[in-house]
Amino acid sequence: MTPKHAAPNRWRIDGSVRRLDGGRVLLGGSPLRLLRLSASGANAFDALTTGTTGAASTTDAGPAALVNGSAVSRLVRRLTDAGVLHPVAVAGEGPFTTADVTVVIPVHGTDIDALLTQIGPVAHVIVVDDGSSAPLLVAPPEGSAPVTLVRRGAAGGPGLARDHGLARVTTPLVAFVDADVALPDDWLDLLLPHFGDDDVAAIAPRVLSTPGPGALARYETSRSPLDLGPVPGRVRAGTRVSYVPAACLVARTAALHEAGGFAPALRYGEDVDLVWRLDAAGWTVRYEPAVVILHEPRPTVAAWLHQRFSYGSSAAPLAARHPGALAPVRLSGWSAAAWGLAAAGAPAGGLGVAAMTTGLLARKLRGLDHPLREAGRLAGLGHLFAGRLLAATITRTWWPFALVAAVMSRRARRVMALAVLVPPLVEWLQLQPPRLDPVRYLGLRVADDVAYGAGVWAGCARQRTIAPLVPDLTSWPNERRRRPQGPGGDSSVRKRWRNRAGSSWRSPGM
Repeated sequence: MTPKHAAPNRWRIDGSVRRLDGGRVLLGGSPLRLLRLSASGANAFDALTTGTTGAASTTDAGPAALVNGSAVSRLVRRLTDAGVLHPVAVAGEGPFTTADVTVVIPVHGTDIDALLTQIGPVAHVIVVDDGSSAPLLVAPPEGSAPVTLVRRGAAGGPGLARDHGLARVTTPLVAFVDADVALPDDWLDLLLPHFGDDDVAAIAPRVLSTPGPGALARYETSRSPLDLGPVPGRVRAGTRVSYVPAACLVARTAALHEAGGFAPALRYGEDVDLVWRLDAAGWTVRYEPAVVILHEPRPTVAAWLHQRFSYGSSAAPLAARHPGALAPVRLSGWSAAAWGLAAAGAPAGGLGVAAMTTGLLARKLRGLDHPLREAGRLAGLGHLFAGRLLAATITRTWWPFALVAAVMSRRARRVMALAVLVPPLVEWLQLQPPRLDPVRYLGLRVADDVAYGAGVWAGCARQRTIAPLVPDLTSWPNERRRRPQGPGGDSSVRKRWRNRAGSSWRSPGM
C-alpha cells in the first residue's frame, strides 16, 4: 500500500522498541510484538532509522525516496501500524495548507470570541449554536476567515452539532474545535503534514488541562482523561492510544462523509465511536503530541464528577457498537491466575504460575540468543503490569463487586486497600513535580474512579449488558494474539508481506 502523496519522510523509533539478535528481531510497539526481519528487512530498517543523507540522528531519518519501493513502503506501513515507528511531521510538507481547512465549532452557551482570534488563516469557520438558551452572537475578528453561524433550535449534543457543521464543509479537510479550548498559533503546522499519507483519515493533538488554582485544577493537569501522553501513535482499540477526543480533531472531509459522521444516538463517546469506525473501515487515525492545546476543566467538583460519570456511561453503548473493545482489563490468563492465587492467600502458587509462564514463553522465543533471559524479563514485566491493571480495574469498574467482597472478607479488604492505595501513590511519586499533596491526590483519584465506575454500571443497566464488566483473558502464551484488522490486515496480505519483506509476526503472549 504505497501512499499517492509523499508521506512524512522521517521516522522515530518508539521508546519501547529493543533490537535483538544483531538487529534481526524487534521487540516492542503497542500492543507488544516480536517481529523477525529478514536480512533485507533489517537493512531497510537500518536505512530508515539511520538515514542515508548524512543525518547524525539515530532516531530520525530521511529521505522520502526510501518509501517509494513497494517492499520498503510495506515495511514502513507495518512498523507504523504496530507502533514501532512513528512518522515525524515537518511543517510545510504535504499536499495541504491552512487554506484547505474549514473549522467547525460546536457551541452551547459559551463565549467564543477569544477562540476565533486563535484559529488563524483557514478557509472558513462554521459555528454551530447547539440550542443555547440565549442566541449566540459572533463577532469575527478583523481580517479573520469568513464565519458562518448555524443555529439549532434544541440542544442535541456536540456530535450532532458537528455533523450539522460537517454538512456545510466544502474544503478537503475539516477541523473540529470545541468552544472551551485554547489553540497555539501554529496548531495546524504539524498536523497537516500527516495527510501526505493518503491512508490517514484524521489526526489529533495532545490535549492538556488549562492550569488553574485549586486542588481540582491541579489534579486535572496531572491526570486528565483527555491527555493521552507524550508518545505519538496510531489510534486503535487495545493499543497505548486507544482513542482521541474530538476537542480538537482534523480529518478528511470525504472520509467522514464515507463513515457517516458522528453517531447522533451517542451523547458521550461519539468521538471514540467515530475513530474506531474509521479504523475498521481501513483508515488510519494518528495521535500527534508535538501539538498541544489547552482545554478548560470542569469548574466545580459536582460538574467534574458528572463528567466522569457521563464518560463511564458511554461504555455500554460503545460496547454494543464495537464488541470486545470495551473490556475493563485485557491480560494473560496466566497473569490473572498468578495474581488470583496471590490474592487468595497462596503467593507461592502465584510465583509458580509466573515461573511456568517464563518457561512457556522461552519456548516461543527460541531462536533468540538468550531466550530464557528475554522470557524472564518479559514475563516479569508482564505480570507486574497486569497487577497494576487489575488494581485499577478493582477500584474503577469493579468497585461495587470489590466493596461487597470487602464487607464479607478480611482478605478482600486487604486486597482492596492495596488496590486503592498503591497505584495512586506510585502515580503521585512519578509526577514531576507533584502538583498536589498525596492525600488530596489520592482522594480525588478515588472519587474519579468511583464516579466513572458508577457511570459504567448505570450504562450497563440501561443497555441491559455486562460486556463492559467482563475481562478479556484471551492472550495466553501458547496462543497467537488476534491481529487487528485494518489496511493490509487480512491473511493474504500478511502472507504476501512475509514473502516480500521477510517479516514474521509473533506475539510474546503477555
